[in-house]
Amino acid sequence: MFFTASKIVGFFAVPSNAIVMICVLGAVLLPTRWRRGGLRILTLGLALLLIAGFSPLGNVLLLSLTERFPAWQADGRAPDGVIVLGGSIDAEVSTARNALELDASAERIVVMLQLARRFPDARIVFSGGSANLLQAPVAEAPIAGRLLHSFGIAPERIVLEDRSRTTAENAAFTRALVTPAAGERWLLVTSAFHMPRSIAAFRAVGFDVEAYPVDWRTRGWIDAAMPFDRLSAGLARTDVAVHEWVGLIAYRLAGRSSQLMPGP
Repeated sequence: MFFTASKIVGFFAVPSNAIVMICVLGAVLLPTRWRRGGLRILTLGLALLLIAGFSPLGNVLLLSLTERFPAWQADGRAPDGVIVLGGSIDAEVSTARNALELDASAERIVVMLQLARRFPDARIVFSGGSANLLQAPVAEAPIAGRLLHSFGIAPERIVLEDRSRTTAENAAFTRALVTPAAGERWLLVTSAFHMPRSIAAFRAVGFDVEAYPVDWRTRGWIDAAMPFDRLSAGLARTDVAVHEWVGLIAYRLAGRSSQLMPGP
């Protein structure tokens, strides 16, 4: 129920979707007796489109998330395990084409393979089911498992969690699957903008992990003043950032996190 509700709310909360609906509403009202109100609504929609598409708003919202956890620094102690969250493999296209198809968060997969070789004794956990609400679900984890096998990673090191549909389920199902022992060191690999919500979810289930953020998407706060030269690029960045902020708030309200914005 929470999954379906989150998907529905998430659709309407995405700025590009919300802006389109505002513009459509304004256009529908134009030929009616509420023409003046429709014109105002349409003007508002166009203004929001320009702000979300060309201004640095998307970068500002994203940077407030990505800069929360710094890049992981090695201190000489190898991790016992590495957890990689799904969201980087297009499972439906990969299955249809019988070829690995990655999306904008492909860095998660690259780093997974790098860490698997860098720490040969660490367990590699990939947590990713399917969050697809409209199509037949195809889990990411088996595809990631086959990739790890093809790179020569020993089967006994690989742990696949293929039931999770949300970040909260990533945390709960992974903890139940690996049953971490006291004193073990686990790294959590996910996109930098997704790290605050991920850490909050893992802490909520009592799994102490260390943030290993990847997929930064910006150079740093210098991009907070950098406008976009393409409407589609700015909208995409704003969509990602707002989606994540809505997720943080929803998790806090639903009790799936004890912190709105966790820190290191």
